[in-house]
Amino acid sequence: MEPRSSGLRRLGREVAKFGTVGVAGIFVNLGVFNLVRHVSDLPVVRASIIATVVAIAFNYVGFRYWTYRDREKSGRTKELTLFLLFSAIGLVIENGVLYLATYGLGWDSPLQSNISKFVGIGVATLFRFWSYRTWVFRVQPTQEAESILVAESKRPHSEPKSQRVP
Repeated sequence: MEPRSSGLRRLGREVAKFGTVGVAGIFVNLGVFNLVRHVSDLPVVRASIIATVVAIAFNYVGFRYWTYRDREKSGRTKELTLFLLFSAIGLVIENGVLYLATYGLGWDSPLQSNISKFVGIGVATLFRFWSYRTWVFRVQPTQEAESILVAESKRPHSEPKSQRVP
């Protein structure tokens, strides 16, 4: 197995775990959004912001303790600060899409709001995945080197040409 393919496999597992937590977070987000809209008279974007904050808390627990549990654990204050910073940017992206759809395009029916929120979540998710893996849940250089060495040790090695018997 080449180090490159083990890196792709590792990225694939990371994307799958991120996606699993993310899909659960979408259900939390949309569920809270619709519950708040149903039981209160809050404007659509305020209800969405509440739902997004609840989903951010849910996702942090899933990412820290499942998706990225093998990542650096020192500096939790810095990690949480960065997570909240990038989550806040994602919140603005997500709810900006909803705001534009609701107040810019006049799409304010429950179905249109849910579709707009879902699209906003999708756009924000691309940003969140990149920022979380790049800045928040970083791979320690020693972890990356160890995984390459392990992959290299499992790879079958052929004898150098000078040592082969004709």
